[in-house]
Amino acid sequence: MNQEWDIRPRGTSCNSCQTAFADGQPYFTRLVFEAQGYDRGDFCEPCWAVEAASRPRYSSWKGVFKAPPPEPDRRVKKETAEALLRQLMESNDLTKSNAIYILAVMLERQRVFVERDVRVMEGVRTLFYEHRKTGETFSIHDPQLRLSDLEPVQAEIMALLGGATAAAPAEAAPLVQSSNYA
Repeated sequence: MNQEWDIRPRGTSCNSCQTAFADGQPYFTRLVFEAQGYDRGDFCEPCWAVEAASRPRYSSWKGVFKAPPPEPDRRVKKETAEALLRQLMESNDLTKSNAIYILAVMLERQRVFVERDVRVMEGVRTLFYEHRKTGETFSIHDPQLRLSDLEPVQAEIMALLGGATAAAPAEAAPLVQSSNYA
């Protein structure tokens, strides 16, 4: 016999009085089979006394409500990307030029930076960005990244930001989808 188990999950509030369950609060559940399928109801102690006396149950149990942990913020924060960019630029580490460029493009797309000028001097393309709020000017050398170079740079940036690890790039949203600067 093939049955579909379409039972709604535990609620976060009492079905009767609509009061939200507190973490660690006992609750009561009743499961009733009706014409449209199983109907689950979750109740606080005072409402359970009324519910248990007034309605026959198919099944019932008592549990302790555990509040779900807050959803982690998976977005890259503008302040964090900006702070990392400033830190990398201050370090003068030439091996971080790819990450600096990608962070600057990210901040441009987040409308923190505005591209003001592009200059090519001695074969090196330099982009000049202005910070919208502070008016600071940033000169960023374009490392002429290819699309095939982006994934390792994105993994490096996510690791530096404390986000997704390089082992799970599929979960992280792409920082740059295509480059209009190449």
